Amino acid sequence: MINRTIAPAFKEINQINLIQATPRLLDNKIKLFVVNAGEQELVRIEFIFNNVNWDVNHPLQAFVTNSLLIEGSRTMSSYQISERIDSYGAFIQAEYGFDQSTVTLYTLSKHLDEVLPIVKEILTEAIFPQEELETFVRNQKQKLLISLEKNDIVTKRIFNHALFGDSIYGYIVNADDYDKVDRNELVEYYRAAYQPDNCIIIASGKVDELIAQKINSFFGNNWENTVPATKNSFSFPETKGSLYYTEKPEALQSAIRIGQLSIPRNHVDFPALQFLNTVLGGYFGSRLMANIREEKGYTYGIGSGLVSLQNVGYFLIASEVGADVCTLTLKEIEKEVNLLRTELIPGEEIELVKNYMLGSFMGSLENAFSHADKFKNIYLAGLDYDYYTRYIQTIKHISAPQLLELANKYLDYNSFIIVITGKK
Repeated sequence: MINRTIAPAFKEINQINLIQATPRLLDNKIKLFVVNAGEQELVRIEFIFNNVNWDVNHPLQAFVTNSLLIEGSRTMSSYQISERIDSYGAFIQAEYGFDQSTVTLYTLSKHLDEVLPIVKEILTEAIFPQEELETFVRNQKQKLLISLEKNDIVTKRIFNHALFGDSIYGYIVNADDYDKVDRNELVEYYRAAYQPDNCIIIASGKVDELIAQKINSFFGNNWENTVPATKNSFSFPETKGSLYYTEKPEALQSAIRIGQLSIPRNHVDFPALQFLNTVLGGYFGSRLMANIREEKGYTYGIGSGLVSLQNVGYFLIASEVGADVCTLTLKEIEKEVNLLRTELIPGEEIELVKNYMLGSFMGSLENAFSHADKFKNIYLAGLDYDYYTRYIQTIKHISAPQLLELANKYLDYNSFIIVITGKK
């Protein structure tokens, strides 16, 4: 019988084996990446398209186009698409991100011959019915109205705009923008973005040669490029410290978002800066949580993050605190940031964060889909699997002097954008 009063022996993680994606080309030159693993006859196929042709005068083109992709095609209504997909126990979803838009199919492999034609029609013959567009616009305007009552949403919008201006990352969407959406501009964007030259496919699960051939049969043939498109690309000036305050006199809580432009995933310092971020506010045992939640009781939760986008990265700290302690919270955040710049992090804390980060990485590799996600992260950042080797080695061997240097290089509180909605 196991003696549960004795902790299990500690074992250091020396190597993490990733199931690597195998590349191949479809007949029309679409890149297909296969992560073949698992025992169940289940596959996930992701069709990933770069967002293109950003135009501040049509800020919702990419978002609305992706949202309405599965709402009607040449031969099927939205109901018929849903009914046919459901009848095979499959699932399809369209997801929009700042940099890429994705159509993802989950299905049993035995039903591929039935469901892949549906996906093909969605990607090549979507029609964006006017009735579906009008319903979507009404719903989104209502969601926006509700969202703008939430301090954290208002704060996020102001923060993103302060960092990124009227780019796709920072544009502040208003109800009027939805009223301006026109079906013709959705069709125009669809033809520019959803075409072979702008697509990669990632298939994961139990993906054998026959399944790869079926993908090629449906998507490597009779799917041609239509119009030229320009992948979105942006550059941003360095941020300067500034405060954006939106007063809400009746607020019981104030939403806080603090941060600045930073480095993306493909920067050599990114893994080490992730470590530093974890120390500060990247997990439940972080310094911000220990101070502002556990010791001071100012909030239920506070955290920091390092976000990597296609063209830029950014660092942020976010929380909602009692309106009466908002100013005190800011002082404690500043104190914790400055401590990282002036004092060496103790060895015990470094070991704790090291074990947490390596354990989290291991825990994130649950199945073929998660291995495919790891590949997607590096591929879209222009990296290869060496990134994960460097990441693990950085986490294992990082030192207190290195972290002190990084804090002085990347975390300057006086340069942070500070956004507050509520009372201070």
